[in-house]
Amino acid sequence: MTPRPHGAHLPEERTESTAPLPPPELTEAECRRCGTYIAGLDGRYACGVCGWVNDHSEGHRRLPRADEDPDRPPKGRRRPKQLPWPPPPPAWELAPGPAAGPAAGPDPGP
Repeated sequence: MTPRPHGAHLPEERTESTAPLPPPELTEAECRRCGTYIAGLDGRYACGVCGWVNDHSEGHRRLPRADEDPDRPPKGRRRPKQLPWPPPPPAWELAPGPAAGPAAGPDPGP
């Protein structure tokens, strides 16, 4: 990764209208690879059968900018740092289970 030079120009905040965008439109089509009937939002599709995905530029309208996201964290707040190792297993996985061995049942006798 190349460090940013000290004189680098950062993009300015956009002062355009941040009016809410209309809700996305549910669209339907056939997968171009396998022919499966699929649904998407605003003409953007991903096939769950074969993995085909169309390019985002093929959508019916522009994608929202980050500042138009209602769930975007407030300015100055950073995403929590992710740990470099996997999290510990849930407690229910650590709980002791039934004892291993032959199943309990009536004694078969001699």
